Amino acid sequence: MSNQRWMSLNFFVFFLTWGIFLPYWTGWLVQAKGLSVSEASIIMGFGLVARGASSLFAFPVAAKFMSSQTVIFVLTAGSLLAAILYIPSSSFVTLFVVTLVFSTVFPPLLPALDTAAGNLVQEGDVNYGKSRSWGSIGFIVSVLIISMVTGFFGDQAILSSMVIGLCLMLMMRLLPTPSILEMKPTQKDRKESLTFKSLWQIKSFPIVMLIVILLQGAHASYYNYGYIYLQDLGVNHFYIGIIINIAVIFEIIYFLKADHMFTKWKPSSLFILAALGSTLRWLLVFLFPNVWVFMISQSLHALSFGVAHYAFMIYITKNLPKQQIPNAQGIYSALALSFSTAVLTLIGGFLYEISPNLSFLSMIICTVPAILILLTTRKKYQY
Repeated sequence: MSNQRWMSLNFFVFFLTWGIFLPYWTGWLVQAKGLSVSEASIIMGFGLVARGASSLFAFPVAAKFMSSQTVIFVLTAGSLLAAILYIPSSSFVTLFVVTLVFSTVFPPLLPALDTAAGNLVQEGDVNYGKSRSWGSIGFIVSVLIISMVTGFFGDQAILSSMVIGLCLMLMMRLLPTPSILEMKPTQKDRKESLTFKSLWQIKSFPIVMLIVILLQGAHASYYNYGYIYLQDLGVNHFYIGIIINIAVIFEIIYFLKADHMFTKWKPSSLFILAALGSTLRWLLVFLFPNVWVFMISQSLHALSFGVAHYAFMIYITKNLPKQQIPNAQGIYSALALSFSTAVLTLIGGFLYEISPNLSFLSMIICTVPAILILLTTRKKYQY
């Protein structure tokens, strides 16, 4: 099996489970476990904090002592055990604790896989956009399956589907792995490993990190309340899955073409495109609260998420040494995909109970400042 195919297959299988977790988990806590939206928001918000802490501290440390293959195996096995703990849990306290555990081991699989991809890209073995598009395809397949399963068996089937998906991920570890990802860091590697401090001393890195924190955090309301919002609009379970998948279809198209269409674009230009697309997306949802406009706005996910994520990957693979990629991925996952989303999830949950539309509009408090920062810093820091 080629390294390109291995990476594509691993992205595909992981995103089968990510497609269960990201759009459905808050709704599952509300519908299947009987929590209120605010209680589920608190649990998911603190889960994001746990996810961020794990990605920021535990994952980079593990990457210094274990091979990429071992890190992915440990996180997968831990995720499966944590998911099983959900079965007997029913109270707010037990669900809170289990979610903290699950959020510590499951979401860090994403930076672990992106780190593996980054290493393979630097070796010249993998086209990132092509492999990552298979992750998006996995997400689509997952959402369609969950839409049909919940239509027949109800929201209780969401957890069972997650357990099955994690078992499949664990089986993936039996496949032959690219040799570079099986190499355990040596003592010399650990001594030469670059620190977080040296990473922050790269002039453009703090600015880039602030931008991705704002742009990725702006998806908080969509990730946590999009499923509930569509239910409130009276959309059937099956059609909810189709609507969610509109975003991922456009994301796939972008990732398939990105390595060819945007080779001459600087990360800063891509970030501006992402920020403009994100701002337009949340304004549309706020101004036109109906299913058809929400569906149209889904096409902008290719800009709001896809372009921002691709721009960050291009930035780190071209500007950072190999030893810094796990650190950069850990910080990205913690600050951009976890902590900022956690804060905005709590804000979005509070506003959702006042008016769902306000929850989506509030996300432009991130995207508009991102545009201003980009316009005032891109020439100075040359990123």
